[in-house]
Amino acid sequence: MLERVKAALPALPPAEQRVAKLLLQDARSFASLPVSELADRSHVSKPTVVRFCRSVGYDGLADFKLKLAGSVNEGVPFVHRAVDEDDKPQDVIVKVVDNAVAALLHYRNDAAGHAFERAIDALSDSARHNKRIEFYGVGNSGIVAQDAQHKFFRLGVNTVATSDGHVQLMSATMLQPGDCAVIISNSGRSRDLLDAAEIARKKGATIIIITASASPLAQMALGPSQILLAVDHPEDFDRYSPMVSRLLHLIAVDILTTGVALKLGPHLRPALQEIKKNLRAKRYAG
Repeated sequence: MLERVKAALPALPPAEQRVAKLLLQDARSFASLPVSELADRSHVSKPTVVRFCRSVGYDGLADFKLKLAGSVNEGVPFVHRAVDEDDKPQDVIVKVVDNAVAALLHYRNDAAGHAFERAIDALSDSARHNKRIEFYGVGNSGIVAQDAQHKFFRLGVNTVATSDGHVQLMSATMLQPGDCAVIISNSGRSRDLLDAAEIARKKGATIIIITASASPLAQMALGPSQILLAVDHPEDFDRYSPMVSRLLHLIAVDILTTGVALKLGPHLRPALQEIKKNLRAKRYAG
């Protein structure tokens, strides 16, 4: 949670930056102080404190303080230990597993519930009205996009995943209001994805962006039809293939899939049961 605030700090307005700096100086005190005291210490108004909380992806001050209290009291160290060339296999096991466990626990506290609620509502509306849901990603994020499409099409949703930049531009050009484009990126700096997001926005589609909160791609999720699902982790994606961030992206996709399945209701069960039945018959045939 604090990592997200640090990442978002340069993009915040000056008044909200003062609130962020107060938070980073003493997170435990921030979680317990009333809004009037936070405003006084930051030399800002009380509405500015609330705006800061919303700017970094939370419903408001109450939601922010609840998640913050869980984060600072949890006791799980959020220290990313990079794998080194001279690490033994046992060291690699410990580092990779510890990084994954710590990141997942912190994401549990950091994930903005209201942003996921908006995303689930938008995806469910698209599904109910037989609109298109497109998943875009490149490289490792393209694999996550394929996983998302694999999960969503079993819900009877009209969905595709594309990882080719040219196809993404053509696909985004065909989007309409009511459609959804889910754009997944570890760095949030892919030119192809930035272009696809801009085209989808102009076409009136809802854009759901899964990426780092301070990235250029995240900055595009500022309008009423754009939703940011921030995923922040201090992983060196320039040195090694993104591992923990990919796990977090997959978790975000699982949350969306589960939420949409619950929204669409019990009528999905017969179709899912028939899929399982047919797969089981194929598996044991002969």
